[in-house]
Amino acid sequence: MDFRDRTVLVTGAGRGIGAAIARAFAAAGATVAVNYRQDADSAEAVAAACRAAGGDGWAVRADVTDPDAVRALVDAVAGETGRIDAVVNNAFRPYRFDPERRRTFTDTTWDDYRSQVDGAVHATYLVCRAALPVMLRHPGGSIVNMASDLVARPTVPYHDYTTAKAALIGFSRTLAADLGPLGIRVNCVAPGLVHPTDASRSTREEVREAIIAQTPLRRIATPDDVAGPVLFLASDRSRFMTGQTLYVDGGLVMG
Repeated sequence: MDFRDRTVLVTGAGRGIGAAIARAFAAAGATVAVNYRQDADSAEAVAAACRAAGGDGWAVRADVTDPDAVRALVDAVAGETGRIDAVVNNAFRPYRFDPERRRTFTDTTWDDYRSQVDGAVHATYLVCRAALPVMLRHPGGSIVNMASDLVARPTVPYHDYTTAKAALIGFSRTLAADLGPLGIRVNCVAPGLVHPTDASRSTREEVREAIIAQTPLRRIATPDDVAGPVLFLASDRSRFMTGQTLYVDGGLVMG
């Protein structure tokens, strides 16, 4: 897959899955805007890795739940390269995947749901709204939103997180129907548990082993496993795909 002369915005790219996605795009020749919210040193390291991989990259700070910050983020990217060919909405509210300390339904407040919906759906909405006019300057744009296989198979019932990701899939399908005639595709990648990441650090080894035992490919995904499907959906190789969700969990979810 060749992303030379293309600009890709990856939100939440300072670490974990987002960092792996940013590096993979750069290795394919892209110029990558590495969005981050707090850890400037980590984001700068990812940007340096993008340049070392053969593409280009620079770190851009923005809280993607803040409308003004999102507008400034998109303006900065457009001002730097004049275009945005792909957007990967990877940023989300901090979450701990800890089955033993999770909140049950009776312990989950509406504010918990609202916080996760703001992090997953509102942030994606803001980035898409801001980026759309820039993306329309060049045909064939692609938006990839990061969901979760928990929507299809709630192996552990994380109520607020999973509900937000389900809403994100619905948002993405509706957006795909609306933007298709304009030449912009919208798809989702839905990983299972990914290790190592900050979010999965609290997942005990015995829980990971139990998930592995149910997974046909008999392992947990790494961040690099997720990056490949994201690049595919952003590339011309998937030019006739929109409104789809790719599950990247070793076969835990099928169909």
